[in-house]
Amino acid sequence: MTNSLLAAVRESDPAEEFLRCTADFDLDGTEHVEEVVLASGEPLEPIGGDGAGGTYFLCGEGGDERPVLYADSEGCAALVAVGVPELVRLLLAVPWWRDCRTFSAHESAEAGEWYLEDAPALFAERDAAAAALGLELPTAAAALARLREVATGPDHGIVLLNAAEGTAYDALFS
Repeated sequence: MTNSLLAAVRESDPAEEFLRCTADFDLDGTEHVEEVVLASGEPLEPIGGDGAGGTYFLCGEGGDERPVLYADSEGCAALVAVGVPELVRLLLAVPWWRDCRTFSAHESAEAGEWYLEDAPALFAERDAAAAALGLELPTAAAALARLREVATGPDHGIVLLNAAEGTAYDALFS
């Protein structure tokens, strides 16, 4: 792992636990359900996964600033952040982002309520994780607006392919 923020997450119990348990982002979950490649031939580096078989990838050459692609286990993918810091802020601010397919405040509030039922201390734990990493968090609305911008805006030419079949993943957000 070459990323300094991801290394800081690993070294911070509050951040690692919140991201793994609440945001469903496991730094050790880097095995995707199938072999994938970028259509451009650029490097694809898995940096974490979720419990449903989805994987987060850094795309192309570089460091923290590389685009972050999320691919689920059902053959859908989308850019979700431009850089690891933006990804971590998204995961902390809106751990339920996958439940916000229309990016609406109503959808986010509803999903947030479900999360709070299971984790009543969610906001305190989130704030402790952000403080441990030295991150300022956007509001949920701002994080979702940025997610919409990244996921539905220009794709930077990033197309994820099933390596064996050569078929492109579908868009995660329509």
